[in-house]
Amino acid sequence: MKWHVTLIFLLLFVGVRFEAKAQNPEFDKLEMLFDQRHYKKVYRRSRRLMDKPEYDFSLLPKYYKSLSALQLSQNEHWLLRHPHALEDAKELFLEIKRDEDSEKLFASHKYELTWVKNELVTWAADLKRRGKKDEFELVQEIIDVLFENIDDLDDIPDASTVENPDTTVVANPDFRDEIIITAKKQLGTPYVWAGSSPGGFDCSGFTSYVMKQNGKSLPRRAVDQYESSKKVKAKNVQKGDLVFFDNGSGISHVGIVISEKGEPLTMIHSASSKGIVITDVTKSDYWTKRLYGFGTYVTD
Repeated sequence: MKWHVTLIFLLLFVGVRFEAKAQNPEFDKLEMLFDQRHYKKVYRRSRRLMDKPEYDFSLLPKYYKSLSALQLSQNEHWLLRHPHALEDAKELFLEIKRDEDSEKLFASHKYELTWVKNELVTWAADLKRRGKKDEFELVQEIIDVLFENIDDLDDIPDASTVENPDTTVVANPDFRDEIIITAKKQLGTPYVWAGSSPGGFDCSGFTSYVMKQNGKSLPRRAVDQYESSKKVKAKNVQKGDLVFFDNGSGISHVGIVISEKGEPLTMIHSASSKGIVITDVTKSDYWTKRLYGFGTYVTD
């Protein structure tokens, strides 16, 4: 009889513990704030939760502290004030990986992990282009160590579809058509750090290459391409224009619009996990939440 009572209490305890994991409002708040890119709030709240013993049953406070620190560290001013943040985030994430529950955690947060990894990849490429060798090697090491043996999403969910290159002969194509034809010839080309040739492209290397093939010289970095472009309102965007994205610490990605004016926004771009692909921006929460603006180098 006594063991029956013990078993009942054990089952009740496990049930309460599971419910706390699944329905805890503090964890829901962390996830919501992270999704909204309020990284400073996530960082502060997760630190507070880690200091409270009643939340020791979950990996989520550690997880969100680590991920928010990785995102915030991409801001040079924040990193100067928190010089050990990257190393601390790395050690915290490795501690999570050693936990027996880590596989379940990562499986249920693939979207966030892919999001963070892609932004770290973009950051590392930018550091390499700027000649910041030590910083680049540190970020690259973090990417290699943290995301080893964690399955990636193929790309952002439901975001990208690859089409065959458009080989249709167009009679007297205008300049915008020429841009798209040139861009589509590179479909399937792999992503390469700081790449700007058909052997491999990063995002801004791809746009600068395509435009150069059509007689337009663009700055090398995505942020500079935006600054020097003629700004376009969303309602006036046409194929051949550029679309820019902000990861929370500045413009970090650029693609070429291939949709007609008034149609759902679609771009061709260099994705870090797939290379040159076509993405329907309107069907991707990842890209729509980061959409920053539009610019053009085309004179109609």
